[in-house]
Amino acid sequence: MAQFKEIHCTINGKPVVTVVDVRASLTDMLRNDFRLTSVKKGCEVGECGACNVIINGECFNSCLYLAAWADGKEIRTLEGLLGPNGELSDIQQAFVDEAAIQCGFCTPGFIMTAVEILESGQRYTDDELRKLLSGHLCRCTGYENILRAVRKTMEARLERQ
Repeated sequence: MAQFKEIHCTINGKPVVTVVDVRASLTDMLRNDFRLTSVKKGCEVGECGACNVIINGECFNSCLYLAAWADGKEIRTLEGLLGPNGELSDIQQAFVDEAAIQCGFCTPGFIMTAVEILESGQRYTDDELRKLLSGHLCRCTGYENILRAVRKTMEARLERQ
């Protein structure tokens, strides 16, 4: 018999309440209950990074994170990066500018990890960026354009400080 739990959390700045099966993943809750389809169901074992979201400022594979654990947490998905009029954030625009998107399946997870990297306010070397982005699999781009997009955004943000 399934058990259910009422969850109170904040998703992309909006307080929400939902009831989840205690066995459900955060991926399932975000996709099914809130239609946040940027959160991709890839491998479902924490290997590909397509489901990455930011929880209380830190990136997690939402496929490995139970929805019940989200109670009281602040969750950010790719949809939460858009500006008030639907404009892309700087990192999203950099992915477009640097042709860091092909099929796009891995893109939301990469961008959410990039947000965590960029919000640290630190300057990283290319080797450090590669390591920080290594929790993601991409079948299309060969990773260099993704690295360029993150580096470009990092440098632009650091120059503005």
